[in-house]
Amino acid sequence: MARKKNIPSAPPTHFNTTARILHWLMAAMILAMIFVGLGMMTSLTWRPWLLDLHMPIGIAILLLVIIRFINRLSFSVPKMPASISNFQSTAAGTLHWLLYAMMLALPLTGWAQLSAGGFLVKLFPGINLPSILQQSPFLYALLHDAHRVMAWLLFLMVVGHLSAALLHAWAYRDGLFSSITWGKKMINRSEEHFKKSDSLRENCKK
Repeated sequence: MARKKNIPSAPPTHFNTTARILHWLMAAMILAMIFVGLGMMTSLTWRPWLLDLHMPIGIAILLLVIIRFINRLSFSVPKMPASISNFQSTAAGTLHWLLYAMMLALPLTGWAQLSAGGFLVKLFPGINLPSILQQSPFLYALLHDAHRVMAWLLFLMVVGHLSAALLHAWAYRDGLFSSITWGKKMINRSEEHFKKSDSLRENCKK
């Protein structure tokens, strides 16, 4: 009896449910953190209250990005549209992993900064995180500047990511944006064009 050949499964059209939930949840949390951070820099009156909000959200982002990273390595992801060049695909992948790194580094530097300054990292009333560094004015100043610079870098990366997502959703309509939503996969016109071109070439050869 002939053995069946192992036919490779087609790549998924959407990210898995866990990835989609984490993506949109973390997007909302990061946007909230941006506004909280801006409020902390511009209002001394609201700063203590915003700081108490800033810390638990930051730690939540840290935990979620670890879960998201594990999920990302555990499941297949949709392929890039055929219309995207290798350079664009590489650039998008690089930005993707840089976002992961930044979402991991920012909460850690914030935690380390507060530890070096001798401050409590308060999650909820009566629940504090342990210090991860000994008190050091030098390290506190260094980590404070690093945290602020990385926050601005993350802001620029989020703006670039959002701009690219909206461009693919509204202008290109190549299915890239819909792969992270719960809607049906949009028709990838560019891929249809390439398929038609390939079929025309094969017909010409015949």
